[in-house]
Amino acid sequence: MGLFSFLKGKEEDKAAPAAGAPAATEEKRPAESPFTPPEAWNTEALTAPKPELAAEKPAIGPMDPAQTAALQSKIVEVIKTVYDPEIPVDIYELGLIYEIIVDAEKHVLVKMTLTSPACPSAQQIPSEVRYKVKALPEVKDAWVEIVWEPPWSKDRMSEEAKLTLGMF
Repeated sequence: MGLFSFLKGKEEDKAAPAAGAPAATEEKRPAESPFTPPEAWNTEALTAPKPELAAEKPAIGPMDPAQTAALQSKIVEVIKTVYDPEIPVDIYELGLIYEIIVDAEKHVLVKMTLTSPACPSAQQIPSEVRYKVKALPEVKDAWVEIVWEPPWSKDRMSEEAKLTLGMF
């Protein structure tokens, strides 16, 4: 048996019919190969239609100025506990928080940015903000929206952050 014997098929399939035996009227099927492709060769994902992205949309109504004023200081307080892992200043003092919106039902939307689109913490920081704001007893639900306009610059940092980072 050789290295590529699986390509030849079974020997009994190739044997000529015995003398006096009726000729085969059926077509011969190709021999089954003992080779099974590895799971990594599965190409179904390449040909399947794209899945629907079930991104969670914020279910927030129009801004309620009274609720926003009542909750904003508590929301800012918990946001100040979120730090960019590469910078020893909280994200509020860095100027990454652009807007906090609270509706009449106490749903919160935080609009924020990142220091750069290639920020290595782009997944972690917004998630941490959302779950810390959502953990406030007064808040029913919270969402974070990443915005890129206006772009973040060092001018958005507070005086305290500039002093901490030596950028005066």
